Amino acid sequence: MTPTSPPLVRLTEVKRRFHLGATVVDALAGVSLDIHAGEFLAVWGPSGSGKSTLMNVLGLIDAPSSGQVWFDGADAGALPDDALTDFRGGRIGFVFQSFNLVPVLSARENVMLPLQIQGVAPATARQRAEQALTEMGLERFMASRPDQLSGGQRQRVAIARALGVRPRLVIADEPTANLDSENSRMVVDLMRQMNRAHGVTCVFTTHDPRLLEHVDRKILLRDGRIASDEVMQ
Repeated sequence: MTPTSPPLVRLTEVKRRFHLGATVVDALAGVSLDIHAGEFLAVWGPSGSGKSTLMNVLGLIDAPSSGQVWFDGADAGALPDDALTDFRGGRIGFVFQSFNLVPVLSARENVMLPLQIQGVAPATARQRAEQALTEMGLERFMASRPDQLSGGQRQRVAIARALGVRPRLVIADEPTANLDSENSRMVVDLMRQMNRAHGVTCVFTTHDPRLLEHVDRKILLRDGRIASDEVMQ
């Protein structure tokens, strides 16, 4: 990470407002944030603080109600929908707490799927999927379907799927929420390994303060605002 270089992602006074009937909810209330290439960063805070909304904005899934999002030097708000989809697909990998694996597909096929959607040749997609699964320690489970895997193994498949697209940024929203403490530590360690080995920028949310010991930087979100932004020593 080179703090003096331009950020990989820049949020400027980002607000995200939701209308729930007559109720207005400001999930993000003016967030400005720079994330540099190679960072391993955690966003934490109580439920309802805006963590998932922030992840959706960082991942270019959700557009802010106001403010700007710059990614890799491009103004994401200026991109047409089709261009934004292609831009996101080639640069961002996602890991979800519910794994989001296709039940009828094997681990290998689940990792290959986003590559095939991008138009990657089948042989190349297979090679990249097998490499990513091997890095996650799942070389013996490539042909296994999700229901034949443990929760920790399924989350490792999800990380391999995110790694397979060779992203600039991996977004992980509560990736350990459905795991026990041992598997939670293992998943964060594997994400850290991916960060160091490939230089992939990783941002994840967590409720578990023990996982904050393993990050370069932690951001406390409260009521849709950044309450603290701490670089770890």
